[in-house]
Amino acid sequence: MARDGDINEPTREFPDYPTSESLRDRAEGSPDHDREYAPGAPASGGGPVRGLLWVLGAAALAVVVLLGVQATGLLPDFRNPFAKEQTDRSQPPLLKSIRDLSRYVAAEGNFQVVVDVQNDRRNVPDFLLNERTLFVGAGRVEAYVDFAKIADGAVVVSEDGKSAEIKLPAPQLGETDLDMDKSYVFAEQRGLINRLNDLVAGDPNRQQQIYKLAEDRITAAARDSGLTARAQENTRKMLEGLLRSLGYEKVTVTYAAP
Repeated sequence: MARDGDINEPTREFPDYPTSESLRDRAEGSPDHDREYAPGAPASGGGPVRGLLWVLGAAALAVVVLLGVQATGLLPDFRNPFAKEQTDRSQPPLLKSIRDLSRYVAAEGNFQVVVDVQNDRRNVPDFLLNERTLFVGAGRVEAYVDFAKIADGAVVVSEDGKSAEIKLPAPQLGETDLDMDKSYVFAEQRGLINRLNDLVAGDPNRQQQIYKLAEDRITAAARDSGLTARAQENTRKMLEGLLRSLGYEKVTVTYAAP
């Protein structure tokens, strides 16, 4: 039978429950203690968020400092590890021949031609079989006098040394030089069968035919342009000025028949 003095004392098997005084003491000692006992209170997340903000701020500061140091030139430039690189394995140029030139280029003509060529088949629709190319070609042609062809006795000087007569070969036209930097295909139409043929076999000489046609047109235009006549006049003026500076008072320049 329990004693009267032990009635209000708790047994040793059960721990002490917190009283209002002990809860108040704990609340005053720990600000977060209420969260421990408050039912359904979320866990504190301020610590991880603050840590992440600190890491991001430190990284941003490091980037700013690094860029500032690079701008001052104290560090070498950063290189892209995936930058495009070009390796030149070309062989050195091989000299094939050397020849002395004796041409006097007296005139030069610059020409432009528009080539419009179409190749198709009769009774076949254009959308099936058709080739039409509109090409703008730009080229130049030189007119020159070949001094190497001056024959013996072509230069006659008077006995008093005051006049000279020179007979030169007729001016010639050089080969047409098609300027590919200024030439271009303006428009091109090709049928379905032509496109399929390009995918299967192709025609690498197709463009070369257009270039050759443009060169022929420019050469024909140079013949009719009076370029050789301009070359004759310019060559005559050049020789007259040269020989008169040497003391000749009269200079006569003639040309052989072309």
